[in-house]
Amino acid sequence: MSELLHHPPVAGGPPAKVEILAEVPGVAPVPDGLVARTILVTLPPGSPGAPPHRHPGPVYGYVVKGATVFELEGAPERMIRAGEAFSEPGGDVIHYKGANAFDDEESVLVVTMICEPGAPVLTVVGHEELEARKHMRAV
Repeated sequence: MSELLHHPPVAGGPPAKVEILAEVPGVAPVPDGLVARTILVTLPPGSPGAPPHRHPGPVYGYVVKGATVFELEGAPERMIRAGEAFSEPGGDVIHYKGANAFDDEESVLVVTMICEPGAPVLTVVGHEELEARKHMRAV
């Protein structure tokens, strides 16, 4: 999707280059009082990522380096590689997996999360709830 745009020329030097790396459809409007939080996630080689969890709001991400094995409740596990974007609705949906796909190199993601100021980045889901919702998992 890479599209290179140029800002209008400015006296004193060359214009900035702006490259659109990816777009994620279905972006919801952001209500007043929320923040957009940009997060850099570095997964060491072989990292399983966080245990099953929820995010406090929608997440829009881009894999900068490596690849991640990604699984959300109701969707099959998939691989997201460097140069690809992803989203998740946050809220009640369980994020089962966000593991580094490689055992010999790190993977890096940049994520923007829409949430209340001060909200935790994630909340781990307990075993009892995972068991009660296992019918909603696509595996």
